[in-house]
This record gives sequence, C-alpha cells and structure tokens, in this order.
Amino acid sequence: MKIIQCVFDLLILALQVLSLKQPICKIQGKFELNGLYKNGDIVLGGIFEAHFAVTYPELHFGSKPDQLKCKSFSVLAFQEAQTMIFAIEEINRNPALLPNITLGYRLYDNCENLGVALRAATALISGEDDSVTDYSCTGTPPVLAIVGDPGSTNSIAVSRLLGHFQVPMVSYFATCSCLSNRKEFPSFFRTIPSDAFQVKAMVQIIRHYGWTWVGAIASSDDYGQSAIKSFIEEVNKFGCIAFSETLHSVLSKARVLQILQIIKQSTARVIVVFSQGAYFIPLALEIARHNITDRQWIASEAWTTSTVILREENFHSFGGTIGIAIRRGEIPGLKEFLLQAHPVSDPKNNFINLFWETLFDCKLQDIQKYNSSSEDGNKICTGYEDINSIETLYSDVSELRTAYTVYKAVYALAHSLHNLMSCEPGKGPFQNNSCADITTVQPWQLLQYLARVNFTTHYGDRVSFDENGDALAIYDLMNWQRADDGSVKRVTIGLYDESAPAGQELSLNEDKIFWNFESKTPPRSVCSESCQPGTWKATRKGEPLCCFDCVPCAEGEISNHTDSVECFKCPADYWSNSKRDQCVPKEIEFLSYEETLGISLTTISVLGACISAAVLAVFIYYRNTPVVRANNSELSFLLLLSLILCFLCSLLFIGQPLHLTCMLRHVVFGISFVLCISCILVKTIVVIMAFRATLPDNNVMKWFGAAQQRGTVFVFTVIQAMICIIWLSTASPVPFKNTQYQNSKIIFECNVGSITGFSFLLGYIGLLASVCFLLAFLARNLPDNFNEAKFITFSMLIFCAVWIAFIPAYVSSPGKYSDAVEIFAILASSFGLLIAIFVPKCYIILLHPEKNTKKVLMGRAGPKK
Repeated sequence: MKIIQCVFDLLILALQVLSLKQPICKIQGKFELNGLYKNGDIVLGGIFEAHFAVTYPELHFGSKPDQLKCKSFSVLAFQEAQTMIFAIEEINRNPALLPNITLGYRLYDNCENLGVALRAATALISGEDDSVTDYSCTGTPPVLAIVGDPGSTNSIAVSRLLGHFQVPMVSYFATCSCLSNRKEFPSFFRTIPSDAFQVKAMVQIIRHYGWTWVGAIASSDDYGQSAIKSFIEEVNKFGCIAFSETLHSVLSKARVLQILQIIKQSTARVIVVFSQGAYFIPLALEIARHNITDRQWIASEAWTTSTVILREENFHSFGGTIGIAIRRGEIPGLKEFLLQAHPVSDPKNNFINLFWETLFDCKLQDIQKYNSSSEDGNKICTGYEDINSIETLYSDVSELRTAYTVYKAVYALAHSLHNLMSCEPGKGPFQNNSCADITTVQPWQLLQYLARVNFTTHYGDRVSFDENGDALAIYDLMNWQRADDGSVKRVTIGLYDESAPAGQELSLNEDKIFWNFESKTPPRSVCSESCQPGTWKATRKGEPLCCFDCVPCAEGEISNHTDSVECFKCPADYWSNSKRDQCVPKEIEFLSYEETLGISLTTISVLGACISAAVLAVFIYYRNTPVVRANNSELSFLLLLSLILCFLCSLLFIGQPLHLTCMLRHVVFGISFVLCISCILVKTIVVIMAFRATLPDNNVMKWFGAAQQRGTVFVFTVIQAMICIIWLSTASPVPFKNTQYQNSKIIFECNVGSITGFSFLLGYIGLLASVCFLLAFLARNLPDNFNEAKFITFSMLIFCAVWIAFIPAYVSSPGKYSDAVEIFAILASSFGLLIAIFVPKCYIILLHPEKNTKKVLMGRAGPKK
C-alpha cells in the first residue's frame, strides 16, 4: 500500500509540473507571541526572556490544546529588548554604516520556555504571511539573522533548527561551552564568553587563594551541567570537589533541606554555583533563613547580578560573594531612549503594553480613554503615566552588562552587512570571488561575513569571533559588599582577560575585596592542611585525594617541598636532618683525641707508659740488687720496654684512621704483646729450670743461659712478625667508612682486611699466654722464698680474663666504642702485667730494702705453725 501511495503522489506532482501550476507554501499555524516589530529593508529577529514563567493549559484529546500563557514580566529583559531597538535606530541614523539601508526588527518573547522559544524561532524564519507565491518557496527571508536566544538550553534547540537553514544566530547570554561545537551548531555565534572561559576564570581565583577543597552546585539545565563538568575536570587537576549537587527547576522542600544539610556538614568553605538565578533563588533564600554563614560563595555570571539574592536580609550569608560578571559597558543615549517608551494600540507590539502594566501595576483597556477604575477592581492605565517618576531596573543604565552584549550583537550583524555591501567585485568570498547583493542577501551569505567580523565599540571593546563562534573572553570580577547607607552593592574588584599574556589573565584588587568572615581575610578551604617539608602525603582510603595524612619521612629520607607525595633517600654519605627536609653530611664517628673518652684513654695510656718507664728506671738503678738480679734483670728490662710499647700502641687506636695507622695499630699491638708474653714465658721457664737446677746432678741451666733466653724471645717475636708481614702483604687493614652499622653515621674504622691474618695474630698471642699461664700455674708452689711464678700466674690470669672478656665486648660494641674496648683490653692487660709482676718487687726495692738481700731471697719458707 505504501508503494502505491508513493506512486500516486508522484503522479500528482508530475501533473502539477506539466500544468505549470505553482505550488503554494502555506503557514500551517500561527502562534500567539508577545513581540515588537518594525519593518525595514533588512529585518533582524530577536528572542528575549520578557517573562520568566508560563501557565500550562489543560489538555483535552478532543480539541487542539491552547497555547502557553506567559506570566511574571521582567522589566530587565524588556530593557534588553529595547537596547536592541536602540542599536538598530542608532545604526539607521549613522550614514557611515549601511548607508541607504534601513534595518527593521521583529522581537519575540520566549517566556523562558523551550517550547515557546522554538515557536518564536519558527515564526521569525517563516514569517507571518499566509502564503508565498514564489515557486521554490525562496526569496528574501522574513528575518536575515536572529539576536538570541539568551538561554543555553533554548539556544541548543533553536540553533539546531536554524543550522539547517544557515540562519545566523548571535546569542547575548547563552554561555554553555557545548555551543562551541561548530559541527553541531554551524550558524551559532555569541557576544558573551563561553562557560569554558568562565570556568577558567573561577579556577584561577580558586588557585590564587589556594582553595583545594571546593563544593559545587549547578542547575540541571545545559548551562549548569556543562559548566560544572568542565569545572570539576579543571579543579581535579590541583584539588578536589567536596560535594556536587544539582538544582532542578522545581525544588521540593525535602531536596532543599537535603542540600542544606550537605552544605552544613561539609568542611569546604568555598562553594561554587553555576546556575540561573531562578534555579538558585529557592535554595539561596533557605540558606539565608537557616543562617548558614562562614561560607565563601563563588557566583557564575548567571546570578552574580541577581537582585533577588543581593538583598540586605541575605547579606549575613551571601556577603562577600565573588562573582563572574559580563563585561560592563556604556551606551550613550540609551537612558533617554528607554524613557521614551509609550503604550501603543498595535496588538503586534504588545511588549510595551505588558511592560507598562507591570511598571505601573495597572491594566490598559483603551489608551485613548481615561477611566479611574475597571470592572475587576484593577487600576486602569491612562497610557500617560510619567515613566520618569519611577526608579526601576529598566531605567538604570549604570550596570549595563547583558544589555551591552545585546548592543554588540546588533552591531556585529550590522558590520557584517556593511562589509557584505562594501564587497568589491572579484574579491568576494563566494564562488568565482563573487559578491552578494545587499537587496537579495541570504542568511548563508551573511554567515560568511559574520564569521570574519572585527570592529571596536565606542567603549573600546573589540568584537570578533573565533573559529567556534565565541567572543573574546573578558569578565568583570564582582564582590558583594555593604554600602555606607546599609544597603548592599556590587563592587568591581578585578578583571579576567583571556587575551592577556599567559599568567596575567587574572587581575585582582585585593584591597577592595570584602571577606565576610571574622578575620576579614580569605578563608582556608582545604580537606587537609598542606604537608610541610619533611613529610609526605598519605591518602586516606575511600576519600578524595585532597584528604590525606602527613606522615613524617623515615630516617635517611627527606622531602624538600610542600605536599610531597613521597620521600627521597639521601645519598650514601648523607643523612636526613632532624626536620627531614634536608640531606646533611653524615656524622663521621671515630675515637677522637678531642672527646672525653679519647682524652681519658690517652691519659691512661701515657700514664701506664710513664709508670713502666719509672719502674724501668728503678730497675736500672737497682740493677745490681739481689731482687733485680734474681729475676733475670735482662728479661725484666726487655719486659718493661715491651710494656711501654703496649701502653703506647693504644694511641694508634685513637684519632682518625689513616692508611698508615691502620696497618701499624695491630702490627705494633701484636708484636709488643708477643714480646711481652715471650719475656714472661721465658722468665717462667727460667724459674722452673732454676728450681730444677738446685736438684743434685742437674745442670740444665747451662743449656738455657742468657743467649738461649734472648734467642727464644727473638724467635717467638719473629714468628709474630712473620704473621704480620704475611697479613699485610695479602690483605692489609685499610681505613673504611662503615655505613651498615648505623645509617645516620659514618663509622670511620680500620677494616682488618684478612680475618684469617687477624685471627692468627690474636691466636698466637693467646697460645703464648696460655702456655705461660700453664707453666706458671705448675710452678706456683715451688719452695723459693720469692717465687716469681706466683706473680706470673696471677698476671697471666688477669691477662687471659681480660682478653677472653674482650671478644664478646668487642663484637657487641658499636662504632668508636669497639676501639675503646680494644684499648681498654690493652691497658687492662698491660696494667695487670705491670702490677702483678713488678709492684711486689718495687715494694721490696723501695720500701723494704732490708729484704733485698741474697740471704732472704735464697731462704726457704719455714714450716707453718
């Protein structure tokens, strides 16, 4: 059936063509729209929000529904419409701009409703004539371009419609960044900056004051949702969104209270609102009623100039608000034009009549007659009321912002038409470099010139469009303050200019800003305070990145800038300071002569050497006395010299380790102690042999005389010397910076090199000491009156005890204390030998010389009684 129907339609069309009958383009319906119009050679359309509410009709399926009824007239929107008319009249009077061309206008009200806006746009591009006799339904269009729509949502829908017909649309208030999409909206332009630039301005303010924890509220329309999406993306680059709430066109009481509770509970002190005033007003009034203070509000340009919110009774909550405002401009002569408004009897120009009734709160029934009252009780307007006697937003031209963008939109179209009309043949933008005829100009032709328009207003602002149809972004930054008379006002505190050099786009006059806080200073709005150097940010599980804990850096690690996400390890020879914000050279630890411990050990070492030297002097002085002679004076002298070396070798363990001292300290120590123990061992052997020599027929002493004794000591010492030579030649001790034991310090010590060599050195000393102790212990009870074996036994006992205790103490002692332990063992064992062996002899020599006789020494111990 569909195929048959199509064939039938084609036959009818063919018959019409054959009969050369022209088709008739008929308007399928008419809309009841509030408007203003005036004919001209070229007519410009306009769409304004003269009403901000509608009444929906009852729907019946049996009849065509009635059209929407607009209510709540806006005198400010009517001022904007009048600004467009003023601009057109001004252009018509200007002989230098569009000479011999008269511009007309047709303005409609969209009642802030999408359906009405689409009807207005359709009425503008289709006209209101009942039919068009042109064969192809072409010709000069009813309007060549449209100024409007002010709403982003409406502009999206209307631009899609106009884009099919390539009709230019220059909006003066639609800021949604989505409209910058040239593929979807090829004929859309605007003289107000895109929200993308508004978001940049807000983000720069937020970054300027270091606010990283921000709340966000947006209206549910395209304006709010597009802006909040871009805003969140930008803020997330350096901060976090504490909460994000949506305002619907109809807010229930429960929803309002829910958002209020979120605002109260949030720790965010800065809240950004992207919303039309109508969406935000219910919440704003509730915020003021609940006395929510201590918040810094950032207002989008849609409600920065809202007179409903900017009232004295709301100042305690919204005072100090920082807002992005459309660039203010001045239009000379506009106020006088506005005050010339007067009711008319033409029903198609009912805009002004609605304005008059709203302004004087009356009803126009017949402007030619004067009646003091009407049948329904409303005051009757005469039409001759004095408009100069009333101060309203309509006549206030001190803050021309939206009206100024309307003014620039009209002039952008006029300059585009003028450029089109001034085209030189052969230099046009169309096919074959042709130009357009101003008398038959089409919207698509104007579109080419509008994209390249560039002029400067008398106020000094340059008007042009980028490749996306966006105007140059420039905003005034406003601050809500209290005036001297107690009223509230908006004060310009700065400027945001996208065309300024990078980093200089934002310009703020800090001294003029009012902060609605007790401190009168900018608030702090952070989830967590910045982590200072020496700490790093540890995010909290399940919370935004801006909420974190500041964890101190571990030892040996630093962070040297604020809000570091990690700590960095210091180089091997460096360590973190107490604040963990700087790497400092590690403390080099070694047993120094300047410290108390070093001074004490040095003093004791020198004292021991001096005492040994004094004993040696005594022995040399009394070398011919029986006590000295009886105890092998030569070995005693050699023993005392070795003890002096033992005491002095401990000094090599004190001071900064050098390559020479590292090699000498254990060599001197090993050889000195082997020499010492060798002397004691030979003395022990001499004691035993001397006792054996007193037995009959025993002349063993002739085989172990002075030469043999010296030779034995020499051999024992040479063996130790060979061990040292082998050790030094294979793996000698070297200075070593030990960073393993203590990370915060460099322990400057001597690395023994070969553990085997060091073990042989100590083991050899231990072997000699053990043999000496064993022999002395066996000879301790020999019957001599002055048996030296007893003292040797006691001295070896002390020596062995000290060095046995030395091993665990040395291993467990950290750093320089290991050297101190070794020095202590050297000194303790040396003093043990010196005291145990030589003090009894010095006691007799110096204090009891009467006992220093051969008779006493050769005597036998008597029987015990």
